Amino acid sequence: MELVDFGYVRDLVRKRSAIVLEHEKNYLVESRLQPLAHREGFPSIADLVARLRMSGSDDLHSKVVEAMTTNETSFFRDLQPFEAVRKIILPELIAKRATSPLRIWCAACSTGQEPYSLAILLAEHFPQLANGEVRILATDLSTQVLEKARSGCFNQIEVNRGLPAVFLMKYFDRHGLNWQLKESIRQMIEFRPLNLIETWPVLLPMDIVFMRNVLIYFDVQTKKTILGKVRRLLHPDGYLFLGGAETTTNLDDLFVRTEVEKAGIYRLG
Repeated sequence: MELVDFGYVRDLVRKRSAIVLEHEKNYLVESRLQPLAHREGFPSIADLVARLRMSGSDDLHSKVVEAMTTNETSFFRDLQPFEAVRKIILPELIAKRATSPLRIWCAACSTGQEPYSLAILLAEHFPQLANGEVRILATDLSTQVLEKARSGCFNQIEVNRGLPAVFLMKYFDRHGLNWQLKESIRQMIEFRPLNLIETWPVLLPMDIVFMRNVLIYFDVQTKKTILGKVRRLLHPDGYLFLGGAETTTNLDDLFVRTEVEKAGIYRLG
């Protein structure tokens, strides 16, 4: 990929999503944009970028940004956070919130495996909460991945990644070569578009926020801004989950790291 074309895509993605693409990510840009160029009828990535430069089509620009911001995900990814929720956090919050529903937010949820993992965990271990006592909000800036997430439909490779076979048989229905989550699981989650760097809609206070493997893509100032918004949204006794390579240190010191079931979790100090 030509350096000038990479620069154009890098600037576009940063402006729309605040995600920083370093020069060594050239290979990633090529691998993400080649299929998009093919689907849109362009002979090459260079032709796609040329159209971006001359076109006022916001749709094509959005497709490029979405292609570059769709991140890796799987069911029950990094098991420890889910074990912490199951063994410690949910029992504690249930005892505290006896008269009000619990609220969980999965930010940058991609194709939905993370929020669906939480929904399965709730159905399996906390069936008493099935009637609306826990509300899961899942958001992403990509309308394309949200459409797939809402369908709850996954292929064999996707369900093989992290999903125990017993959960596959219990909570999914088979449709040809694909598997679809049962409606009882799908209806536990509200999927909505949300761009973390733009103005957030009004959200109700959250008990648990999953924002794992998201901050690593942003510059320092953007990280600080996002963490500040999360802090104001989180209940004083709530929990923030970040990825293993992420931290609030030197970004927002009002968060304090704590270890629960070997999972790195942040609480308000």
